[in-house]
Amino acid sequence: MSVVGSIVIFVIIWIVVLFTVLPWGVKTQAESGEAIEPGTVESAPVHAHIWKKFAVTTLIAAVIFAVIWFVIDLELFDFRAFFENY
Repeated sequence: MSVVGSIVIFVIIWIVVLFTVLPWGVKTQAESGEAIEPGTVESAPVHAHIWKKFAVTTLIAAVIFAVIWFVIDLELFDFRAFFENY
């Protein structure tokens, strides 16, 4: 797998994982019991912890990417032969 291909695959995996991790542990202003900030809706998140979510996303994406890389590098599944007929 080329370097550019690896980067593209990792970024795609990272973005997909990010969208699955974003809702984890989010509490809205209404759920937290805190006063609602003027100019915001009740469903606005309180303490989104985005940097923790970026770190978790990176770890999960790295594990998924490593599995995909090993499958391709060790030729456990021949993707070229699979798509050869199409």
